[in-house]
Order: sequence, then structure tokens, then C-alpha cells
Amino acid sequence: MTYSEYRERTSFSRLELLAHANGTLIEGPGPEIGMLPAPPLLMFDRILDVQHRETRGSIVAEQDVDLGAWYFWCHFRHDPVQPGCLGVDAVWQLLGFYLTLRGAEGTGRALGCGVVEFNGQIRPHNRVVRYEVEVKRCSALSDGGVVIGDGRVLVDGINIYTITNAKVGAFRGIRYPDYPQPSKNSREGAKQ
Repeated sequence: MTYSEYRERTSFSRLELLAHANGTLIEGPGPEIGMLPAPPLLMFDRILDVQHRETRGSIVAEQDVDLGAWYFWCHFRHDPVQPGCLGVDAVWQLLGFYLTLRGAEGTGRALGCGVVEFNGQIRPHNRVVRYEVEVKRCSALSDGGVVIGDGRVLVDGINIYTITNAKVGAFRGIRYPDYPQPSKNSREGAKQ
């Protein structure tokens, strides 16, 4: 699909999300945009709905629970549970994706969040995880951008996590495409 077609979409299949993670979803030359992480870190299988309302909006996605997922084998031995931090990361992933749909150029980075509350867990025999993100503010520019939103994580219809004020930014010139070779962007620490 073209970049303009991409920006008009309100849903994405698993194959389209994998193409996005690999940088092959958008045809032809386009701006530098943040990419989704590839599996096994990609935390959703489909995006069901994207809505834009000026500087606000929403994005909803789902993940099918996989009995053989890598984290169930190590977190924890004899007590398998999906790490809660992966649910927080899914909200950041969705906010970064939303930012690219709104036209922000640059590579995405999680910038933090407010309060995270866990009221339940995701176990190997659950069926579906649903991520609902309400975008509170989005500022997308050709030289970067920022998006802030609140997220809910539900498993089989039960709300188990809430994340407030999750924030993602887009920054130009930070991509590291020649990994693992040492280069300009191969090292970085905290900004002073």
C-alpha cells in the first residue's frame, strides 16, 4: 500500500503488522517512520480499530494467547504468566503505531508512563488479550512528534491492567540500520 493509503487505514491484519515490522508494508519511497517490533516482541495479532478526533483518538488491538509463548516457559517455571511489563509495552507499541498513522516522522521510542496497576494476569489457557488505548493528545510533525494515552489490558473480557499517561515520541536521525556494526547510532546513554 502507499503511504497515503496507510494513513487512512483503520484496521490491520497480522500479515500487515508483520510487514510493518519488517519495513515492507508501505510501497515506494516514504518518510522515515517508527516500525513495530518483530515477533516475539510484537504483542498483538491484529488492530481492530483506529479512530482520529483532531488531537485525540483511540486504537484497539487483540492478541491470541499462545500456549507455547516464550515467556510462559521462563516466567515463571511451574507458574506460567505473561509478564505484566509486556502489556505495558503493547500499549507503547500501539501508541507509536498511532503516531505514524497521524504522520509523525522519525523512529519511535517509549518515553514513560504514569501509574500502572495490575488487577489480574494472563495465563497460558486464556484465549484473547485486548488492548484499548484512548489517545489523550497527539502532536505529529515531519520532524518528530509525541503521543500520550491511557491504556486498558483485558483478558477474555476482564480488565486486568490500567496504564495512565503512557507516552511515545518520534525522533529523526536515531535509527541504527547497520546493526551489529559500530556506527554513529550504535551507542547512546542518557541525554544531558
